[in-house]
Amino acid sequence: MALSGLDIYKHLPKTNCKKCGCATCLAFAMALAAKKTSLDKCPDITEAAKQILDSASLPPMATITIGSGTKKIDVGGETVMFRHDKTFYHPTAIAVSISDNETNIQDKIEKIKKLNFDRVGMMVGVDLIALKNDSNNVNKFASVSKELSDKTELPLILLSDNPQAIDEALKNISNKRPLIYSANSKNYEQMSDIAKKHTVPLCICGKDVEELSDLSQKITARGVKDIVLDSGAREVSKCIQDFTKIRRLALKKNFRALGFPTIGFAESVEDASAYITKYANILVTSMDKPEELLPLVTLRLNIYTDPQKPIMMEPKLYSIGTPNENSPFMVTTNFSLTFFTVSPEVENSKIPVWLLVCDAEGMSVLTAWAADKFNAEIIDSWMKKTDIASKVKHKKIIIPGYVSVMSGKLEELTGWEVLVGPKEAAGIPKYLKTVWK
Repeated sequence: MALSGLDIYKHLPKTNCKKCGCATCLAFAMALAAKKTSLDKCPDITEAAKQILDSASLPPMATITIGSGTKKIDVGGETVMFRHDKTFYHPTAIAVSISDNETNIQDKIEKIKKLNFDRVGMMVGVDLIALKNDSNNVNKFASVSKELSDKTELPLILLSDNPQAIDEALKNISNKRPLIYSANSKNYEQMSDIAKKHTVPLCICGKDVEELSDLSQKITARGVKDIVLDSGAREVSKCIQDFTKIRRLALKKNFRALGFPTIGFAESVEDASAYITKYANILVTSMDKPEELLPLVTLRLNIYTDPQKPIMMEPKLYSIGTPNENSPFMVTTNFSLTFFTVSPEVENSKIPVWLLVCDAEGMSVLTAWAADKFNAEIIDSWMKKTDIASKVKHKKIIIPGYVSVMSGKLEELTGWEVLVGPKEAAGIPKYLKTVWK
């Protein structure tokens, strides 16, 4: 049974040293009980207390690292059922599958490399490549896995229930730390030994959640700690039911055997979308067209955006096009969606513009104005910080139409002529061509 904060507090040094990042030892104990921190953050804990508190300090869901180098990916590590309770930490890792019977591996790799997209200033795309042992040939599987490892930095998932094929493939690429799939009731002893031997994460596949739980306990008892779970379900409704059951048992009941990331397989955008929204930590698909992957990575970006931290642009003076001393000067907030709505419309006008993005804590124009995070004083301050007066010879500033009420005070503070721009970004091209003088 999980220990309460007060139970944990009894075993802490009670020095309130703040080295753990908490104000007091009691605060640290409460965070530990809520699975929001780890015991290793306390530098003064005794070995005896460490042993007692070890189970309490473990997160409800383990974080598993797949791959190595700059492209390695972390999955799992979630602490809540719903994003609004706190946040989700590690977005669903999307893997595109390749058969080892593929005639031109290089073309397939190049196609996957192009599955990256710019969304509100962030590059998002495919995270992994899953290699299927369709040939059932040990040497061919090993050869293709080596070729993939050499030609791409993306982490790999090796899909084969043949322990010999997995072991042979890992001889050349174990340093890349691929995920191996899968251990089942028939081969779990061999697969767990291989995972330990090569120090790679292991995926377990059961026929249902009950068998999965049993296999997980057997494999962890053999010393394998980096585990991914597959309940074996392939029907969408059953798969989501299993994902939910696994997540609830891990987070709500602190059931260690199921406290690991999950993997799902989908062959349609609809199924994949359902898995992303309902607890799949890894998604494997054969879909490899931009029109299929773009909706998925966009959905993932939206689901895994931290609700406590809006997506923000760096507040500064942006030059759109090649503006000069006669170019228009506009101002807006640093909410990413605002910036990526305004800037394309400025580009559509074919008129170079100086765009001042003020720090409004990631809020949109009206929200920031209502919260007093976007006002005349703040704009005046950012105009001075960016020294816009040295970049334009006119003294005209265009403000968003929704905050026209601040125009008088802004003129008074800056001494600049304030022009009220359109309320909607779509009106910017016409405004710049007809109103700007």
